[in-house]
Amino acid sequence: MRVARLFFFVSISFLLSISLAAQQTATSSRQALQLLQRSAAALSGGQTLTDVTISGTAHRIAGSDDETGTAVLKGLSSGAGRSDLSLSTGQRSEVQNLTGTELAGAWSGPNRVSHAIAFHNLLTEPAWFFPAFAISRRISGSGFVATYIGHETHNGQAVEHVSVYQSLPFPNVPGMPTFQHLTQVDFFLDATTLLPAAISFSTHPDNNELLDLPIEVRFSDYGPINGAQVPFHVQKYLNNSLILDFQAESVTFNSGLTASSFSL
Repeated sequence: MRVARLFFFVSISFLLSISLAAQQTATSSRQALQLLQRSAAALSGGQTLTDVTISGTAHRIAGSDDETGTAVLKGLSSGAGRSDLSLSTGQRSEVQNLTGTELAGAWSGPNRVSHAIAFHNLLTEPAWFFPAFAISRRISGSGFVATYIGHETHNGQAVEHVSVYQSLPFPNVPGMPTFQHLTQVDFFLDATTLLPAAISFSTHPDNNELLDLPIEVRFSDYGPINGAQVPFHVQKYLNNSLILDFQAESVTFNSGLTASSFSL
């Protein structure tokens, strides 16, 4: 029995070492990187964008809640996002900040009580509403691996499908067997313009990172702001059901936002 146990643990250690080695040597496909780079160039218009603030109207649907109001969305290119919704039932806010040595995130409802976001739900994209940052962070950061899935039709639109995951943990963050899966974000780039038509990733219950709840964010109504292309219409779906419909009215770049703006 003791020999069997020893063999079992040696086998597991060997498999884990192989898995870690594969993560460390994984590389992006050339076609995937080229598509992401061309998409980033089309989105930025050649500008260097460090932060964004987008204001507009919002329609939120969650179960029996169906309410409208205004919203302000803020993002940092380095990896932070914030949404503040002023709705008929009160204020709802969410922040995610990946710029520090420790990942942080929280949400609050009308009672303004802050609730921490589970660690495994902080690993995809904090600025999910602004695809320029979602893409630029992945082509400039370390540890990201991009794969070209193929030319396909998504929501009736011809797209180039690229999938990206992070092969190694964030600094000071321990690895986990599901890390690559938890960091995966899929990009659906318009086949002609390469502007993102949608991105998709998964969220999970606080107590179960293995249960995927699919999220898709759809972008449309692109328009130029100081040369950059901004999606003025953003829709967020959870399990194929629309939960947020946002229409932008004003967009501001490089206003000097700092990481301190992304906390509750």
